[in-house]
Amino acid sequence: MQRILACFGMILLCLFTLSACGQTLGTGELKKAGLLVPETVNDQVWGTKGYKGMLKIQSRFNVDVYYKEGMNSEAVVQRAVKEFDQKGVNLIFGHGNEYAEYFSELSSDYPHIHFVSFNGNATQKNTTSLNFDAYAMGFFGGMLAGHMTKTNHVGIIAAYEWQPEVEGFYEGAIFENKDVEVDIQYVWQWDDVERAQMLLDDMIAKDIDVIYPAGDGYNVPVIEKIKEQGLYAIGYISDQSDLGESTVLTSTVQHVDTLYELVAEQFNKGKLESGNLTFDFQDDVISLGEFSPLVDQKYIDSLNEKIETYKQTGKLPK
Repeated sequence: MQRILACFGMILLCLFTLSACGQTLGTGELKKAGLLVPETVNDQVWGTKGYKGMLKIQSRFNVDVYYKEGMNSEAVVQRAVKEFDQKGVNLIFGHGNEYAEYFSELSSDYPHIHFVSFNGNATQKNTTSLNFDAYAMGFFGGMLAGHMTKTNHVGIIAAYEWQPEVEGFYEGAIFENKDVEVDIQYVWQWDDVERAQMLLDDMIAKDIDVIYPAGDGYNVPVIEKIKEQGLYAIGYISDQSDLGESTVLTSTVQHVDTLYELVAEQFNKGKLESGNLTFDFQDDVISLGEFSPLVDQKYIDSLNEKIETYKQTGKLPK
């Protein structure tokens, strides 16, 4: 009987050890995490990605997570940070570049909190800015557009001039197709759907047949209209193949949720760096999305080989 009990105890000990090794225990630096978004987490693109990142952090580290929508001014951000602090949050993500400035002002008042923003300039010791090196993803998306256009005329509906993916898309399309013309128009906001659709109408009138709507606040309605016209789109931020596999040739995907989990892991280990950090294909947080069945497999294989070469060497096709 004693032998049976001893064996049973050993089995329980082994099961406990395997369970402990298979999960991240809540013994690191991360206590609770918070997310601030300027608009909503239900936009199917940027905000939704941030929300999914919070869910990954919650599942991975077994900590409470919180989010607040409509955080679009310094005053509301100040109130939200104070509330998060009272809840015991010590890692706060600001889901946009506007938060870098807000966090810089707040950081000295909350030295026990680490503030993370996007595409900004983090200057304090407890602030970090995450930056996607988006040129390459634009380049490969542009290559596909140059390959698939029938009119040799593709278009970019960009939010701002500074977007590296816009320049990359232009260069990639020209690299792939020496005869292609690239029309670039600017919305000057991330979410001005009316202006974006007006620019789309202009592109349709110019016989442009592949369009890259590079703005997360307007790309879904723009792609829906492209679909109605029987034209092609390159999706942006999310894998948007679900909007129409005969419309969306592929998407330039930024895996924000994966990056959030990576950042939380570094913070939990006490290894999250302050300052401005850059991420690309090599970090597995940028990729192309699902390809349309209209794209020939031989070309897909060739493009994937070029992406793999870029991941290994950091060099784009020449």
